[in-house]
Amino acid sequence: MKLLLVDDNPSNLFMLGKLAQSSGIADVQSFRDPLQALDEARRTCFDLIIVDYMMPGMDGLTLIREVRSLPDYVDVPIVMVTTVDQREICYAALEAGATDFLTKPVDMAEAKARLRNLAMMREMQNKLRDRADWLQTEMQKASYDRSGLEEEIILRLARAVERRDPSIGSHLVRVSRTARELAEELGQGEPYCQDLYVASLMHDIGKLGLSDDLLYKTGPYTSDERRRMQEHTLIGGEILEGSRSRVIRLAAEIAETHHEFWNGTGYPRGLKETAIPLAGRIVAVADVFDALTSERPYKTAWTAEEAARYIADNAGQQFDPEVARAFSLRYFRILKIREQGGAPFGFAA
Repeated sequence: MKLLLVDDNPSNLFMLGKLAQSSGIADVQSFRDPLQALDEARRTCFDLIIVDYMMPGMDGLTLIREVRSLPDYVDVPIVMVTTVDQREICYAALEAGATDFLTKPVDMAEAKARLRNLAMMREMQNKLRDRADWLQTEMQKASYDRSGLEEEIILRLARAVERRDPSIGSHLVRVSRTARELAEELGQGEPYCQDLYVASLMHDIGKLGLSDDLLYKTGPYTSDERRRMQEHTLIGGEILEGSRSRVIRLAAEIAETHHEFWNGTGYPRGLKETAIPLAGRIVAVADVFDALTSERPYKTAWTAEEAARYIADNAGQQFDPEVARAFSLRYFRILKIREQGGAPFGFAA
């Protein structure tokens, strides 16, 4: 417990200092000059302040107002020392932020009790503040731990998809990184970009529900097979729907809408323009670019330039024009994603 004592009278300083120590306050700093006391208050956080009213250079009312303006002194108890006939000063002190008063001549027993009570009140304030800080830290830690666990679960689900369809290799990771680049270029905040980065790993989770004859077919699909293949978007949405997790809800949105077209001719619902969620529009570009530039059993890989030209040519038809523009602006960063590959969150690929 630290006490700041301010009085231009040396005898009063000595008497009040002894009084404070007898009240259980060991750390007392005394000042005759209120300006020096104010400077010390800026450097040191005191738990209790006693200030006289009549002082040269700065009176007690002004000192209280100055101290209350400091960020660490919003609720620190401040005691004003006045004479009995200074009632108007007491009212002004309350307006300035004084907590309590001692009147001259000081009644030692009363003053001791008042200081002890104020010291106890301040101690409880500090304990409550420490408790609140601890709770906030624990909540942040729990939130971080939960977020880390959520990311790991999502990554392992994404790996399950890759094991189910080995031909896609690190496609899911590259799409998630590309999607983050696009979201950043579109001016989305960091929380959204991070959520999209994680959620887009599951954009093809619906493939877990496809039959082997569809998933491993190397030739072109029949019209019926293509219709069945397109159902992976609905399957993905069903797998992920109804979660309380913000990230998994976003993943459900992506899984279901990343094959919708800007002009309304995509699937599964034929959504058009901004009726398609932003996350779906972003992942649509990231997914197509990576798919076009990847070799599959049924096709050879396109060059990055060819795939980029395809996205530019289909802006306003298959792709959101703004997302296509963001792709062009981040093109060289996205090329590096293809070169680096790897897996997010510190896991080995």
